[in-house]
Amino acid sequence: MFELKKILSAFLMPLPLLLIIGVTGLMVLWFTRRQKLASVLLACSLLGIFLVAFQPLSTRLLSPLEREYKGYIPSGQPVDYIMVLGNSHVVDKELPMTSELSRASLMRLAEAIRIHNLSPGSKIILSGYDGGTEISQARMMAKVATALGVNKLDVLLLETAKDTWEEAFQAASVVGKRNLVLVTSASHMPRAIAEFKLAGLDPIPAPTNFLASNKIHQPWLKYAPKAQYLEQTERFWHETLGQWWQKLRDMADSAAPVNVVQPVTKDTTA
Repeated sequence: MFELKKILSAFLMPLPLLLIIGVTGLMVLWFTRRQKLASVLLACSLLGIFLVAFQPLSTRLLSPLEREYKGYIPSGQPVDYIMVLGNSHVVDKELPMTSELSRASLMRLAEAIRIHNLSPGSKIILSGYDGGTEISQARMMAKVATALGVNKLDVLLLETAKDTWEEAFQAASVVGKRNLVLVTSASHMPRAIAEFKLAGLDPIPAPTNFLASNKIHQPWLKYAPKAQYLEQTERFWHETLGQWWQKLRDMADSAAPVNVVQPVTKDTTA
C-alpha cells in the first residue's frame, strides 16, 4: 500500500500530470483528425506548466500552508525530546555526508540541533527508514548530527517508520507524557501535527525549510517561470493530496482499533 500510494502521488504531481496531458495532445494530433481537441490539450499543458512555475501563483498557494505555524521560539517550557521527521537521502561515498541528505532533511536537522543547544538535557529523535539503501534515513542524519557536535548519547533512532503516521505512533511509545518539539518542513507541519495528536501527543511545532516568500521584488525573479516556484506548487499539491488521504484513511479506520507499530529504537553508539 505504501509503495502504491507513492507511485500514484508521483504521477499526480503537477509536472508529470501536465506532461501526460501534453503527450496525449500530441498523440491526438498525430494519429487522429481531432485537431481542436489536440490544440486544447496542448494549450492546457503549456499554460499549466507556465502557471505552476509562476511565482505569484505558487507563493499564493503555498504561503498560507507554511505560515500556519510560526518558527520555534524558546518559551521557558522544558524540552525533553526534539523529533526530526525523515525526508530522503542518498548513499554516495564521493559526497560529503551533508550532501547525502536532501535539502529538507539537512534543514530539519539543523533546526533540531539549534533547539537542542537551547535545551540542555534534551534528546533528539531521528526517524526514517532506509528507502532501499544500506543505511536508514535516521542513521544518516545521526552521522551528520554527531559530526556537527551532538553527543551520541543524546540521539535516539527510529529506523523503520515509512511515513508520518508511523513516525507519530512510534514516537508516542518513546515520548510518553514528556514534552516534545516536532521539527519538519513548514508545509508539512499542519499534517504532521494532526497525525501526532491522533497518536496522543501534543507536540510543540518547530517548522523549518520555508520555501514561499512574497518579499521578492525584482521583476526578473518574480515573473520568470523557475523550477524553484514549480517546487512550491508541488509542495502545496503534495500536502493537499496528503490531507485528503489522511481524511479518507481516518474515515475508513474510525470503527477499527488502532494497531500501534512498535519502534526499533537505537542510539548511535550501536
